[in-house]
Amino acid sequence: MHILITGASSGIGYETALKFSQNQQNTILALSRNKEKLDKLVEAAVTARYSGRIIPVVFDMDADDPSLLNMILEKVQNIDILINNAGMLIKKSFFDLTDDDWIKLLKVNLLGHVKIIRKIAPLMGKVNRGHIVNISSMGGFQGSMKFDGMSAYSAIKASMANLTESLAVEFKERNISVNCLALGSVDTEMFRTAFPGYDATTTPTAMAEFLVDFSLKGQLYFNGKILPMAVSTP
Repeated sequence: MHILITGASSGIGYETALKFSQNQQNTILALSRNKEKLDKLVEAAVTARYSGRIIPVVFDMDADDPSLLNMILEKVQNIDILINNAGMLIKKSFFDLTDDDWIKLLKVNLLGHVKIIRKIAPLMGKVNRGHIVNISSMGGFQGSMKFDGMSAYSAIKASMANLTESLAVEFKERNISVNCLALGSVDTEMFRTAFPGYDATTTPTAMAEFLVDFSLKGQLYFNGKILPMAVSTP
């Protein structure tokens, strides 16, 4: 399998890349703007003697053009699974949020993924049914409880859910399923920033276990679905 994961240098993305690398048949393109953390990811897989191949790719979701991926994609030729995991958080009250804050969140949490999907989708569905998994948040899940300081983050995460539903329709003839996981409390740096002092109910490692399984099998049962993943509030 060929898997591309954005935001792969920490948290859920890091653990998911490691989990996939346990299978020698997997090649994982691990994208992040942080080269040092990507190097640590590769080192961790080697130390654990995982037989899958992790290819670290330094890429900034905010600023870089996906054409920078051309050289590496020529070697892979097809992608089976795309996990849009990269994200950032700006926690401010609505009146303190600046236009630049909104634009930054929009670029990283939505437009960056749009650019990646546009680049990668033509390489999917050729061998197996392709699966695009968009990682959203319970904050962006309609009808969920909302929290102070999270209006911009939640609104833009909600857009990933709507994008998922739209692309599931557009890609139905491309042999690609598109689904979205709205994650609740996972013990990541971003969650601790959003909810300081709150004990998350799930670890990145545990979530990675589910995410790997869902990425491999979820397209057989779901398409265009927004699935809430929470056992607590937040």
